[in-house]
Amino acid sequence: MRGECINPPRHGEGDRAKRGGGGSPPAQRPVVYGARKLRRTMTPPEIALWQIFRQRPQGIKFRRQHPIGPYVVDFCCLTARLVVEIDGMVHDRGESPAYDMRRTRFLEERGFTVMRIAASDVLADPVEVASSAVALAESPLHHRAAPGGPPPRAGEE
Repeated sequence: MRGECINPPRHGEGDRAKRGGGGSPPAQRPVVYGARKLRRTMTPPEIALWQIFRQRPQGIKFRRQHPIGPYVVDFCCLTARLVVEIDGMVHDRGESPAYDMRRTRFLEERGFTVMRIAASDVLADPVEVASSAVALAESPLHHRAAPGGPPPRAGEE
């Protein structure tokens, strides 16, 4: 064996293939796999906004294409419980408005604030859109109490 030349594993391969590892099948966590696919196929407005969010403006961390329950949101700041959704023309057609309402209700019931932005607004001025999202994430006045959490203190209602 010492004298043999063994080819190194190709990119993405390793000894895990021999051990039977290498990840779980998509059927076990379909939302996560869907989110990963969406990260690879982002729309131009999402790309424009992500170029700003990825720099962590004002120290605020946003995640892109993040799964929350059965849904995948465009952008999410978990510390501020803020979801930023970019709505293109597709969101105005067919069943999309009803689906978006159910999705927004689901997120709000879990303590998230949902900020919906038209894709055309993002393309027109991504810096302004990002600034407004960061301002909303920074402001503690906009945070909703978590369901089942303690009541607000006197004077903070």
